[in-house]
Amino acid sequence: MRLSESTLRVEPLTDRHDRASFSCGSDLLDRYLQRQAGQDLRKRVSAVFILTDDGQRIAGYYTLSAHQFRVDDLPGEIAKKLPRYGVMPATLLGRLAIAIPFQRQGLGEALLLDCLERSLKNAKQVASWAVLVDAKNTDAAEFCRKHDFVAFPNQPDRLFLPIKHIDGLFDDE
Repeated sequence: MRLSESTLRVEPLTDRHDRASFSCGSDLLDRYLQRQAGQDLRKRVSAVFILTDDGQRIAGYYTLSAHQFRVDDLPGEIAKKLPRYGVMPATLLGRLAIAIPFQRQGLGEALLLDCLERSLKNAKQVASWAVLVDAKNTDAAEFCRKHDFVAFPNQPDRLFLPIKHIDGLFDDE
């Protein structure tokens, strides 16, 4: 199944989107969108963005939230260049999933780029040093590494991409 690329867009999750039929092959990610995402939105715990071509069908989604991390968790050569605050502000990419019929079409990368651009814009309003990801499995970690995310030395499933690097991806901003 293919999406209509001419109308493809990322937008905030609302009640008009069909969450019930979303299936990406991961029960954890499916259940989150179907049962928890609305509650997280209402409580302002997480912002949820969906990929759609018709305003109802969800081809994929990702979540963002404010976060922080310990500077000491970073690789030493990076940590020594940062202020001695103890913790640094970050944006957490909590989940990213593509529905099964739309997998292997480059939509995961499209959603990631949207996430990074949105995170960059937000970091210009509310400081954030990096986008963090807690990879749910080895495929997710590899996907992130392929897009220049770096693993924390003592937490190989936690990866980061500095906002400074993201800024270089969107030079025309």
